[in-house]
Amino acid sequence: MAVDTSTIQIVMPAMGDSVAEGTVLEWRKQEGDTVEIDETIVEISTDKVDAEVPAPVAGTIVKILAAEGETVEVGTPLAEIVKSANADSIGGSGGASSATTTQSPLPVSAESPPATPQEALAGAATEAEGEAAVEALTGELIDIVTPTGGESVTEGTILEWSVKVGDRVADGDTVVEISTDKVDMELPAPASGTITEILAQEGETVTVGQVIARLTATASRSLPSSPGGELAGAAATAAPAAPPAPSAPADIPASPVARRVAAADGVDLAGVRGSARGGRITKADVMRAAEAASVTAAGGGNGASATVSPEASRTQLKGGAAALARYMEESRQIPTATSLRTLTVTVLDQRRRQLKEAGQRVSYTHLIAYAMAVAASERMPVMAHHYDAVDGKGFRVDDGAVNLGLAVDVEKKDGTRTLMVPVIRDAGRLDFAAFLAAYNALVEKARTNTLTADDLSGANITLTNPGGLGTVASVPRLMSGQGTILATGSIAYPVGLGNIGEMIGAEKVMTMTSTYDHRIIQGAESGRFLQVLESYLQGEESFYERVFGDLGVALPGLPPPPAPAAAAAAAATARPTSSPSGELASDREAVAELLQAVQAATSLLKAHRTHGHLAAHLDPLGSAPEGDPALDPEQLDLTPELMARIPAHILRMYVPGATLADALPHLRETYCGPIAYEIEHIASHEQRLWLRERIESGEYRAPLRTEEQKALLRRLTQVDALERFMHKAYLGQKQFSIEGLDMTVPMLDETIQLAAGHGA
Repeated sequence: MAVDTSTIQIVMPAMGDSVAEGTVLEWRKQEGDTVEIDETIVEISTDKVDAEVPAPVAGTIVKILAAEGETVEVGTPLAEIVKSANADSIGGSGGASSATTTQSPLPVSAESPPATPQEALAGAATEAEGEAAVEALTGELIDIVTPTGGESVTEGTILEWSVKVGDRVADGDTVVEISTDKVDMELPAPASGTITEILAQEGETVTVGQVIARLTATASRSLPSSPGGELAGAAATAAPAAPPAPSAPADIPASPVARRVAAADGVDLAGVRGSARGGRITKADVMRAAEAASVTAAGGGNGASATVSPEASRTQLKGGAAALARYMEESRQIPTATSLRTLTVTVLDQRRRQLKEAGQRVSYTHLIAYAMAVAASERMPVMAHHYDAVDGKGFRVDDGAVNLGLAVDVEKKDGTRTLMVPVIRDAGRLDFAAFLAAYNALVEKARTNTLTADDLSGANITLTNPGGLGTVASVPRLMSGQGTILATGSIAYPVGLGNIGEMIGAEKVMTMTSTYDHRIIQGAESGRFLQVLESYLQGEESFYERVFGDLGVALPGLPPPPAPAAAAAAAATARPTSSPSGELASDREAVAELLQAVQAATSLLKAHRTHGHLAAHLDPLGSAPEGDPALDPEQLDLTPELMARIPAHILRMYVPGATLADALPHLRETYCGPIAYEIEHIASHEQRLWLRERIESGEYRAPLRTEEQKALLRRLTQVDALERFMHKAYLGQKQFSIEGLDMTVPMLDETIQLAAGHGA
């Protein structure tokens, strides 16, 4: 039973599991002010969200307990309200009353008077009686809880309820849309039945696993649909329902609050245009319609017509749009600079056409993104470093991997557009086939609104492609936690040559911009990064050999250049030399041939160090390994005669052999054997050199005795058995896997034995 007058304490509300305190930003009401139920009285800020705390009852503020700027913990009293004598019970009409206590959990909002037998259940004398009536009449009561949106998500905000109390739903029907700081989600009904309770209002912040609604599963006896049915009688016995307010036709999509406001203000919902998903009418839509109607009436009171000027509308940013806005604000704190480079794309265009002819769906952006990931992994790891501040001190953060973000423009269900940045993790170590599959999977998830929060976190370098819209060049914003964002412009003939470019043999060009965090990356490094990217896209460093090889496609030769360029090349070849005998020209050709062979040898060495494991014969049944064309000297036009002319020491290799021809078998034995090495991603130049020398010289590769081999096999068998047991014994439990780290266990055993021996 409600108490007419009592003192109610307003406490600091819980805003998620990860929020323990908040700061009082502004008091909207002062001591002595009267407030209405649900009227905002104070604004609170936490490290996750800013929230407005409403009044739980109508009354008078008698005491403010926390001053503006003061930090308070969750549950701390903020103010006291003396409830007015004619005020409704806490939480609005129709609910169970608990006003005899001195604290009220916030936020609490009022519900509309029950207008259906199902809604009348909320007016039971007590919550327990209401639930008992529901269960007695329909069946099992099922909780609807906030789902997880990824490991990094602990809370979300109720955007919109698609149902109201009393609505029937089928299993899988969308009941509510929830927004997190990473992604918006539609929550389906866990079973068929009738919605009996909605426990979290639109705009309220809820935590993962929190019960936000309940439905009564369909039982053998269905809910009576008429007011005179069995359910209506039970609800009426529990507590008399308030007189129903005039309501709009049921086929008009509108929220319960919108219907209540429309009934109170005399607004015909049939003439209101809804702004929510699916044209659903919200409270704001009704209030705008009521305001427009009042302006029209005021201007035409004596029969004169009045012209209503269109008013600007305000739409609150929610979900991904709100998160993006916050990130943009944060990005203003990053001191950035931008490098720009324009390059020809003739080779890129030709290679893409060749892949398309081979049945591979590869775009320019796929190739540019992969070149970017490889360049940042193997040549310029500094571009994926990012800045962090701890206790006022700046730190350079190296994640040890290139986590490539892909800026994707997505059209939402309501027709608006938003920017999503899914992340390919450790993109630089993927072969091109795996990279392509990961890229396409993320883009598809973005367009179908199935991305999780984990898909959208962790990027340290990003690619955006405004060139698809015809933008020539762009300087995008760099987000916090990233070192670089690369923007690609449109691929086209230079301005002024669009109509005659093909005719005169001009080449198409593309502009790339590299915007970087100037606290940890310098202009020379950014410029070098763009230079490396251009060299990859022009076919250097065996980039296309890698791409085609990973897709299992033979790399064809390039078609001849456009006619004018071919003529210029022929003219340069036919240019007379300064030596009448032609000896100088012959010497130049020999030097050029040898230099080209040295460059190919460098690529061959790098391919073995990076992808040698692809040619390892590991199958005991003798099947051929996957291989990589970049490991084959013939693919690089390296003949045995040329390799015999290249000294091994100029290639900075440490395997035995005086020439490349002598050293190549030892190089294959080292990198294409049963032991795989991944060291080229290491940022430290000194560490890479030290490891290369030890690996290629075989300094630490002592052969195992037969007894040692058997002991190692037994230990690995024990490791595998434990792994299988854990997975079978603890199904569904999160656990760390030893898969891929099997050799770590015997290595640790060896280390412990050595340490014990030294200790003895």
